[in-house]
Amino acid sequence: MLKMDQNPDLPTTEMSDNNTDNNTTAESTDPPQRFTRKEILTLISMASVNFGSMICYSILGPFFPTEAVKKGASQTVVGLIFGCYAVSNLIGSLVLGKYIVQIGAKFMLIAGLFVSSCCTIIFGFLDRAPAGPIFISLCFIVRSLDAVGFGAAMTSAFAMTAKIFPNNVATVLGSLEIFTGLGLILGPPLGGWLYQSFGYDVPFLSLGCLLLIMVPFNIYVLPSIEAVPSKDSFFRLLTHVKTILVCYVVFTLSAGLGFLDATLSLFAINRFGLSNGYVGLIMLGLSLPYCLASPLIGYFTDKYPATRMAVLVTGGIAATIGFCLLGPAPFLHIQSHLWLLVVMLGLIGFSLGMSAIPTFPEIITCAYEIGFEEGLSTLGMVSGLFGAVWCTGMFYGPIVGGIIVQHLSFEWAATVQGALAFLGAFLIFMYSLCQRTKRQRVQENSQQADERTPLL
Repeated sequence: MLKMDQNPDLPTTEMSDNNTDNNTTAESTDPPQRFTRKEILTLISMASVNFGSMICYSILGPFFPTEAVKKGASQTVVGLIFGCYAVSNLIGSLVLGKYIVQIGAKFMLIAGLFVSSCCTIIFGFLDRAPAGPIFISLCFIVRSLDAVGFGAAMTSAFAMTAKIFPNNVATVLGSLEIFTGLGLILGPPLGGWLYQSFGYDVPFLSLGCLLLIMVPFNIYVLPSIEAVPSKDSFFRLLTHVKTILVCYVVFTLSAGLGFLDATLSLFAINRFGLSNGYVGLIMLGLSLPYCLASPLIGYFTDKYPATRMAVLVTGGIAATIGFCLLGPAPFLHIQSHLWLLVVMLGLIGFSLGMSAIPTFPEIITCAYEIGFEEGLSTLGMVSGLFGAVWCTGMFYGPIVGGIIVQHLSFEWAATVQGALAFLGAFLIFMYSLCQRTKRQRVQENSQQADERTPLL
């Protein structure tokens, strides 16, 4: 069990000062601090939100692109349907992250869950709509509303987690990503199996009702958090160079996931002749490694925060290799195999865990470095910025990926995603190298100044 502070609202320095007043002998014999009731309830609530939201989000991948094509949508339109989710989520995350204190974190999370569950259920009836513009328009409308609800729930969840666990953000988020991974793992195969066995509507109706059940559950278990609004803005947060670079890494991660959501199923069906159910099983290769890597990376980067940038670089290089060999890239002249596809999905999933977990606490660190006040308002803005950048990638990935697939091939589209990941790793590496060189020069100048200082 993790050792958490009993009062997360106190700054670290103040708590350390309080601890120094205690007897040293008593400190050595006291049992390790355990989770408070507030922390346990928050963990349960956040785990249910992560699991329920992601399983409802991920069920579309195996069968919806095929169903949409039957209803008269092209590959580009399918990408736009996936992409509109990201645009609505982006707008919602920015607005809700800015006003999380005024709205209330608990109310925002519960309202977001309710909206998302209702939209998931409604999506299950869209197959009864006439093919063509009506079906496509309804998909855009329902998907956009679902995105706003999802954005409200996740923005509030990230902010509340960072507020209640200020000294273990990466560890807790990494542990909660197990449930995110479980949702991603169970969503595609379960959605594909329900679609094959019972038709289009059953996956959405059953999982939408599951998410709806979580609304009263979270009303009961979720703690309320009081906070004071802040006058800081997103634009000031983006004045930090490292914040921009970390946000670009987040963009590449979500762009890759969005690209795979919109194009992988059709590629696997056409290339290997797989059914929708088997496509869902293949997606386990992406979700399972992410689920396993996230808590380990979270614990490691919390224990050794100085390694976060190195972990981001390593994750970006791994993602580059995974995407370039996913097709594989045409210039490599390697024949496509099903086993290679599954192995590369596993590598991409592991790289996502390496790159995604350190980014959120690193942005929080950047916010405090430039003078943001500690509190829920700042955490809400960081969460909103994180969600907005994530959604930008989710918009770019399906749309641009779908266009490249339609005009070139899946292999070239995957290669482009690998290039984006490589650029992110390269920029982070160069920034870290420049910062290290700058610190060395400061130390050398300080030493030279000390040597020139007269002894008397």
